[in-house]
Amino acid sequence: MFRRKLCALEYQQADTFDHDNENEFRNLIVWLEDQKIRHFKIENRTGLRNINGGDWSKALQSYLEELGCPYQLAERTVFIDWLLGYAVRLDYGDSVDQYKTVTPDSVKAKAAAPAGSTNPLDNLDFNDADFKAGVASLSMILKVPPHADHLEQLKAICLLVKDRLSKEALEKAEAQPKGVQVPLDKTELGFETGDYIINEAAKIVRLLHIKDLRDLQTKINAAIVGVQSITANPKTDSRLGKVGRM
Repeated sequence: MFRRKLCALEYQQADTFDHDNENEFRNLIVWLEDQKIRHFKIENRTGLRNINGGDWSKALQSYLEELGCPYQLAERTVFIDWLLGYAVRLDYGDSVDQYKTVTPDSVKAKAAAPAGSTNPLDNLDFNDADFKAGVASLSMILKVPPHADHLEQLKAICLLVKDRLSKEALEKAEAQPKGVQVPLDKTELGFETGDYIINEAAKIVRLLHIKDLRDLQTKINAAIVGVQSITANPKTDSRLGKVGRM
């Protein structure tokens, strides 16, 4: 239904997009805003980017109103088509001179051109819209803060994957002793602030403080053991006429 417009926008899932699939639908909306429409500043796209949030539909409704879309959320196929058409107009306006030189023959020649390398990484266009959208989607999954430069954001993703998701990091995490989960609703605060939210926050702070104290106690115990290993098992030095370590 939307294939021609999706292809015109160079959307990677143009052939397989299913507007009835909620996840695909929400990802398309985020991709359109991030890569084509760019109506909001990056820091104001949080509501749309949180595709798993309970308020996502409200964020979408507000977004459509901002764009002046004449259709409602219940009319999904209609407002998707409107959004795609809007994105195509903006995309064309950004690259009018480029599209003036495009002919059917040039498109065929580009499609038939042999690849210069068998390594897929060598053929990547790091400024391609689909590549940027992939970086944006990956950053949302890994909860990496947004950045105006998608390549800088990709560097942050690489660092996170290396530090947290590498084989060594996963093995280290697996080897760590599993902690006991403490239900927050069964945790006693010991005092009342009169505000439920502040009470819950205070419980979290108290649990974190207890954890820090336990870590400190563990380090103290280790220090005591270390000192005892030095002072224990004294040997007699007959030359000095006293008992002590050699």
